[in-house]
Amino acid sequence: QVQLVESGGGVVQAGGSLKLSCAASGLTFGNYAMGWFRQAPGMQREFVASVSRSAGFTYYQDSVKGRFTISRDNAKNTVYLQMNSLKPEDTAVYSCAAKSLFYSDSASDYNYWGQGTQVTVSS
Repeated sequence: QVQLVESGGGVVQAGGSLKLSCAASGLTFGNYAMGWFRQAPGMQREFVASVSRSAGFTYYQDSVKGRFTISRDNAKNTVYLQMNSLKPEDTAVYSCAAKSLFYSDSASDYNYWGQGTQVTVSS
């Protein structure tokens, strides 16, 4: 079955950096666009970033542009989210997701989801 497993979360001070990883198995990774979403306590899940199947295109939520970078390594079946200049408002559970064909910023378009990894940014 398809599995997406996130890692790399943790506690970091404001201004710090973290790199999240999401390892995929059970699917032909190169056939799927990948996305990162996040959900803070009491808030709806929101789109963070997505990357096309070949990594030729990336798309970001406005609040993370210039601070976060999504990338993927199709040889390793892994997608990454490099997060720099972290802010307390970035605190959330971050989940990766896989979507067949084209990338999207809509959670409902994604077929598979990981369990998530907690990111906490202290002020």
